[in-house]
Amino acid sequence: MLAYYSNLSSEVYDLDKYIGLSFGDVEYYSERLATCNGPILEPGVGTGRMLIPLLEQGLKVDGFDVSEEMLTICRTNCESRGLQPHLFIGNMESVSLDTKYEVIIVPTGTFLLLHNREDSIKALKNFYHHLANGGKLYIDLFLQTEFPIDKVSTRTWETKDGDLITLESKMVEVDFMNQYTISHHRYEKWRNGQLIQSELERFPLRWYGVEEFKLILEQVGFQDIIISADYQHGQYPTKSTKMITFEAVVKK
Repeated sequence: MLAYYSNLSSEVYDLDKYIGLSFGDVEYYSERLATCNGPILEPGVGTGRMLIPLLEQGLKVDGFDVSEEMLTICRTNCESRGLQPHLFIGNMESVSLDTKYEVIIVPTGTFLLLHNREDSIKALKNFYHHLANGGKLYIDLFLQTEFPIDKVSTRTWETKDGDLITLESKMVEVDFMNQYTISHHRYEKWRNGQLIQSELERFPLRWYGVEEFKLILEQVGFQDIIISADYQHGQYPTKSTKMITFEAVVKK
């Protein structure tokens, strides 16, 4: 059974996407949300890389994730900074909350982890339901342009305790008709040359065409959609390597 964002992968996520790291997105969201007075929701909050700067800006942000391990690290990261946001377990497509949010954000391609098209549409409908009238949805997507099937790549991180964590990744499936890939990840933790922990992960990733995703948002009911590339607001993407942000409004 392949795990999904369990202990080692969550630890690596926190090392690789540490608090304070920005791809231009932290500044972008900080600016776009600066005037937001109502509650904000971040599905797929991870270990808090985006959440914490927004909280420190004085914004009211809740977060949820499918991984308890990720949330445990997120809570620790928040507590060490004197922050106490509402964090909880949940799935994008099925979470049910009483709050109507002013903004929902899904940065850095997290939404693409919903590789099943039906689940992704359910999630968008769920976001729509949880947004107040006039509320906004922000979603970052990226295109998959390379499909190195069965090619193994390796990365290594050193923990604060001096252990080494290695990650071997291999793409094992490409479904061009349904627009997703499946990769297998093997995490191993080493201490003084001895393997002390290992973990396998099945990692799905979906892709969308730019105009395709805009049409999906419109079919769900979103309006006034703005598409931005590499966190330059309103600049339509011209290269396949750019991060693409969709901003969409709920009008009920």
